[in-house]
Amino acid sequence: RAVWRFRVRHYFSISLCQLTLALILLTVGGETLAATQTSTDKSVRAIVSGIVSYTRWPSLSGQPKLCIFASSRYAQALSESGSVPLPYTPLIVHNDAEALNATCDAIYFGNESPASQLELINRYQGRALLLIAEQNTECVIGSAFCLIINEDAVRFSINLDALSRSGVRVNPEVLMLARNKKHE
Repeated sequence: RAVWRFRVRHYFSISLCQLTLALILLTVGGETLAATQTSTDKSVRAIVSGIVSYTRWPSLSGQPKLCIFASSRYAQALSESGSVPLPYTPLIVHNDAEALNATCDAIYFGNESPASQLELINRYQGRALLLIAEQNTECVIGSAFCLIINEDAVRFSINLDALSRSGVRVNPEVLMLARNKKHE
């Protein structure tokens, strides 16, 4: 019985040491991991920041609030503050209700289908709203700006119909960039 107690105590003390070591490594290593972004992360962040920078809302003073759906692969890259300040205030949302309650000025969709994007847009009636999608390759319904993310490049296309109904004004140079395939 004494041997059994010794083994149990020894097992738990090793487990506790391993858990403490793992927590320390996660704390120290997590900061390093967060600081390293892939080139795709940086490209997505740069393109979204550029689009937002060259967009004007009719009655907005200050930075626009960009609601980023948690389903986005690039939610962390778009929301964390880095050495370059963001031209928007990021807010991670998990569903349509959170996006509606947050009164976003812009929305970045992740895995939401074009149909569900359109459904949310219709519930936002009367407000100027910039819409950017990550998984809307056709860019026919839903968002005004659709990112085209390949392994080595990030581009975007524009749904001019959605943009004209959005209530925001985008600098014409941004619209010209959508035609240029080399704006990664």
